[in-house]
Amino acid sequence: MKTIKLAALAAIFAASTIYVSAQDKSDQSFVHEQSEVKDYVWPEDQQVMQKLKHWQDQKFGVLMHWGLYSQIGCCESWPICSEDWIRREHFPDYEKDKQWYWSHKDSLNPVKFNPEQWASVMKKAGMKYMLFTTKHHDGFCMYDSKYTDFSIAHGPFANNPRKNVAKEVFDAYRKQGFMIGCYFSKPDWHSKWFWNPYYATPRRGINYKIDQHPDWWQNYVKFTQNQLSELTSDYGKLDILWLDGGWVTGDQIGLDSLLVEARKRNPGLISVDRTIRGKNENYQTPEQGIPATQLNIPWESCITLSHAWGYIPGAKFKSPTKVVGILSEIVAKGGCLALGVGPTPEGTIQPEVQKILLEIGNWMNRNGEAIYNTVITPHYNDGKTWFTASKNGKTLYAIYAIEDGEEAPQTITWTVNRPKGKLTLLNTGKTVKYTVKDNQVTVQVPAGTKAEPLAFKFEKK
Repeated sequence: MKTIKLAALAAIFAASTIYVSAQDKSDQSFVHEQSEVKDYVWPEDQQVMQKLKHWQDQKFGVLMHWGLYSQIGCCESWPICSEDWIRREHFPDYEKDKQWYWSHKDSLNPVKFNPEQWASVMKKAGMKYMLFTTKHHDGFCMYDSKYTDFSIAHGPFANNPRKNVAKEVFDAYRKQGFMIGCYFSKPDWHSKWFWNPYYATPRRGINYKIDQHPDWWQNYVKFTQNQLSELTSDYGKLDILWLDGGWVTGDQIGLDSLLVEARKRNPGLISVDRTIRGKNENYQTPEQGIPATQLNIPWESCITLSHAWGYIPGAKFKSPTKVVGILSEIVAKGGCLALGVGPTPEGTIQPEVQKILLEIGNWMNRNGEAIYNTVITPHYNDGKTWFTASKNGKTLYAIYAIEDGEEAPQTITWTVNRPKGKLTLLNTGKTVKYTVKDNQVTVQVPAGTKAEPLAFKFEKK
């Protein structure tokens, strides 16, 4: 099947080998810009604050995109949005191409769907929370919604006992002890109340003027509220409601009142009305990049393992070394990492992806003390070395983020963070030698040390 390509694909393809930093991120129309730190509003609900602090301790999660776009092998829903940065190759005619995209509802049949495998692999990878895409911008629901038949539960998969996919996914991850996050797109391009068939569909927003068709918009608001109410009522306890599609604001769909009711059923529910500054963006979400400096607010970098959020045939993936380096930088700057993993159309995690994730987990098992439950420290970076701290600030961790293909160094140097007493290599639990001269710390790396990110523990002088 011919893959739909995007004009911007070359830009995101680079992310398969190196992440895009905040300071050099190119203009990527599909990437949500981060909200300004100055616009952050701390929650007043103490249960939300408590859950938010618990989430900040988790550090590492997974963001899973799975839908019609997985069947096609394209850049999520975007090919059906007629914007000038998109190029399609299946049908040059936009309307034909859009109808061809919709038609995949009749062929998506993930007979190997195995959420227990997903949860098991992610747990072994060292992940602590999950976000699952219940509905992307195309409106196709990966759950059995009562308010539309445009869903996985009404196609070839309809007679499968696991047709209510989101419920199966959430339940599988709960059994593994994950915090549970529900991704939901506020825009819905399949709904006639969002993209009304009376008009063309040129861009990502609604295709009519609300003041001319207020009844259409109210129908859409009610539809969206109904879907969010069912997700926050009928799918077990949720910890995070992750709302995408910032060209529709939470205010427009009545998010304030929705959250009041949702938090009665899900106490402390974290709201992520991403890129919409204000009280309902409980944490910020820089996409495909890392902020240039530490941030003193809750935040999460969402970064893909390959070059796209969903499944792409023949995709190239970041190495375990690269992911650990990205995670180390994010944690040193005070954030969490949601790593994007897209299951196959059949509903499984690819063997090559499993291998990468399990290698990450192997490193986390030996070195996770430097990541989980840590806080920031003032001198947080020195070259390739990133620093985190215990919550009392007395213990520091130094993580040397080795690069792909680099041999294990004989020595590692940094300044300012001077050890007091012994310095331990977390991988082995053994003390290593170091010297301090003119405020520079030089660590002797033991001979035979594996070429991988190296984490050290020491008391701060």
